[in-house]
Amino acid sequence: MADPVTVATGQSYDRCSIAKWFRADNLICPKTGEKLKNTEVVPNLALKRLIQQLCFENGGAFADSGRRNLDIGRARLAVAGSLADEGAMQMVAEFLNGRLAVGTVEEQNKSRTRLLMKSGFLRKQAFLTAGVVPHLLKLLCSADSVTQEKAIASLLNVSKYSKSKAVIVENGGLNLMVGVLEKGLKSEARQHAAGTLFYLSSTEEYRRLIGETADAIPALMALIKDGTDRARKNALVVIFGLLTHPANHRRVIAAGVVPLLVHVLTLFDSEALVMDALAILSTLAEKADGSIAILRCKALDSIVGILNSSIPRAGKEFCVSLLLALCVNGSGDVVALLAKSPSLMGTLYSQLSEGTSRASKKASSLIRVLHEFHERSSGSISPVLPQERFVHVM
Repeated sequence: MADPVTVATGQSYDRCSIAKWFRADNLICPKTGEKLKNTEVVPNLALKRLIQQLCFENGGAFADSGRRNLDIGRARLAVAGSLADEGAMQMVAEFLNGRLAVGTVEEQNKSRTRLLMKSGFLRKQAFLTAGVVPHLLKLLCSADSVTQEKAIASLLNVSKYSKSKAVIVENGGLNLMVGVLEKGLKSEARQHAAGTLFYLSSTEEYRRLIGETADAIPALMALIKDGTDRARKNALVVIFGLLTHPANHRRVIAAGVVPLLVHVLTLFDSEALVMDALAILSTLAEKADGSIAILRCKALDSIVGILNSSIPRAGKEFCVSLLLALCVNGSGDVVALLAKSPSLMGTLYSQLSEGTSRASKKASSLIRVLHEFHERSSGSISPVLPQERFVHVM
């Protein structure tokens, strides 16, 4: 994809491709087969950034719409002069590396400023080859707040690249990052540390190592409690990424993350943070111990309240998934409590037609659970909805 966009069903497509599809009078979603209420599309910026990152990591040009020919031309020029560029950048990197190693504080700050300049794949590879990462890691322990903040920002800049990740971890970077998370001299430094851990956690082995680092999860929790909104979001996405490693599921629950996430839901002061908290809780609820931890926090009312709010469709999907998992993994009391909610059933019905494909299936399964409870309670056997309206989800 060059320009990913999202259609009304929540599916993402390349803008040119989906536009061609619509021009051919196709008014259904190619992936789900659902009829679209409209042909409006919304740019998927998160996916676009991932595509750009993948291109940069592999040394390729990102073919952005409207700039494809220009990028191809630049790519050809880069190949033609690659040997000369590589040599020149290596010399610059070695010079800056020397300043970081033995220079004055002023020279070190100037070197870090150059590292923070937006630069291409070749420049970052040159810095890496010159051995600048170990020097930046040492500066994380600096007593000067500006020095520490610039160093961690530089590491965040290079941590997006696979080879840089390995160098950071091999030089003890994980413990140093956690140290900045816990005791960073500036809030920006703590925010950058969480961002760097996010990029490191994109590798399976490093997700395991971060989870095994004793103070990592508590430090992320502290940032969620006291950090800026940007820092809190960084910490939340790190925890979400860590959960893709099975052993971290238990660690996150044992650390007490669930009550903190439920608190984020009750605050509702940032829609983005609520969405991230719901995503994590939905993942944790897939296992029995996660559901039990959520129920202990008496989170049902908050989840139902958010489901009934104007939160985006993805958030409603998380809520429905959460409620269904809590019914399946919790006790019968959960179903009984949900059955007493006067607004829940109507909201679930709306998800059958207005929600994402996944939300619709989950809502159908949850309606079935609630319907069966009402049947048992009243002794009635007449269904609230025709049976074909329900979709069974394993």
